Amino acid sequence: MRIAVAYNEDGTISQHFGKTAHFKFFDIEDGKITHSAVVHIGADKHCSIVSDLQAGNADAVICGGIGNGAVNKLNAAGIELYAGVKGAADQAIADLLNQTLVYSSVALCEDHDHHHAEGEACSHH
Repeated sequence: MRIAVAYNEDGTISQHFGKTAHFKFFDIEDGKITHSAVVHIGADKHCSIVSDLQAGNADAVICGGIGNGAVNKLNAAGIELYAGVKGAADQAIADLLNQTLVYSSVALCEDHDHHHAEGEACSHH
């Protein structure tokens, strides 16, 4: 299993999924981390983030706040979501493996659905 955590450079979980510039990917086998790596994602984050997670073979994602559109795209991609998580990314993975991760199925960003300027559109709908 591969879990992607929305990642800030200070090691904490990004609280705005759509503005996340990095993800820390964790490979899990037999309940243990076998490999981890921080990966920079594309510049057009709101539009390509789920595609980038799919390309990285993510089975699940841990993040802070997330908008409805991203939730729908993750669901359509078959990527499990653990939202509303705060704190250190490495601790969140440890908590997930210990089945003590505190998360919310409804952790929407305050500005939830992002909107495009006139004439602008996502290329990965």
